[in-house]
Amino acid sequence: MPGGATKLKKGDVLFREGDDPDAMYVIKSGRIAITKAKGNSEIILAELKTGEMLGEMAFFDAKPRSAGAKAITDTEVIILPFAALNAQFKTFPEWLKAMVKTVNSHLRQANQRIKNLETAQNEAEEMFPPHTITRLCAIISLIGFKSGEKAEDGTLVVPSWTLRNYTIQIFQQPTHKMQKLMDVLCGLGIMKVEELGEGKQRITILKHQLLTDFVDWYNNYLFTEEAKRITVTEKELPVLRALAFYGRKVDPDDKGMVKISLTEMQNNSMRDLNQLIGVNDADSLTEKGLTEDKQSAEGGAVLVRFNLADLEKIIPFWEIVYALKKIPGRG
Repeated sequence: MPGGATKLKKGDVLFREGDDPDAMYVIKSGRIAITKAKGNSEIILAELKTGEMLGEMAFFDAKPRSAGAKAITDTEVIILPFAALNAQFKTFPEWLKAMVKTVNSHLRQANQRIKNLETAQNEAEEMFPPHTITRLCAIISLIGFKSGEKAEDGTLVVPSWTLRNYTIQIFQQPTHKMQKLMDVLCGLGIMKVEELGEGKQRITILKHQLLTDFVDWYNNYLFTEEAKRITVTEKELPVLRALAFYGRKVDPDDKGMVKISLTEMQNNSMRDLNQLIGVNDADSLTEKGLTEDKQSAEGGAVLVRFNLADLEKIIPFWEIVYALKKIPGRG
């Protein structure tokens, strides 16, 4: 990369996470965001301003960029190519080169340790870390298959003592978490727990197949590379529900695709759903491949197509995830 100054417009990417490094940069004017990919979105780790340097750590170890960088405002940066800097670095005394490389290595190790500690702390502070959710739901699903007695309405009544024994003795999970999880699933209409007195309970799984499918789906999601996951945010859930609501009013084609008017959804959602869903609110879902691109129709209406069954399948899954994430407490 040639040296000198280059100008970036707001939103322009200077480099991406995982890129091979070939230069470091000094911000001459403007601001740069240091970003990290998180699922299908990104988070801002830091904002750098005029006079600050970025990309310098890769000069010493040539490792791929550990984060991305993009302009927050119109920005000008001075490019310092590694090739030119290496020529100057070779003239440094050996002791100085060794010291600088050691400091750089320690910084990378410290950054990784901080990241690991933050992850561990976050999981410790959660009542339901992700893999705890799959374990507990899997226990309920398993007991449903193993010991569930089918009622006339198709629900499964499971023996509470068997569920308790499997939770404690076989899977070594805390019973208070299992009880709290069942409370959440009851609130979502997936289970029903009736207190019979003297510590006894009648436990009914109302939607056994849904719970089983959730375990398989969430387990696959958690073991998918983070950059390849399709993550629905809690803010997007009402939009998914609205799309499904209006999608059910339309006959699907032979591929299960439905086409709805986003304009009509915007006009009627407050009446039908008690929440305003705008024409552009589904744009983030389009970026994630959950809907097709918007289309214009006669009269200025805006249309969108999507697979109704696919949306209806994942909505209860994400409802489970976010309902459990709301539960406070330490594990």
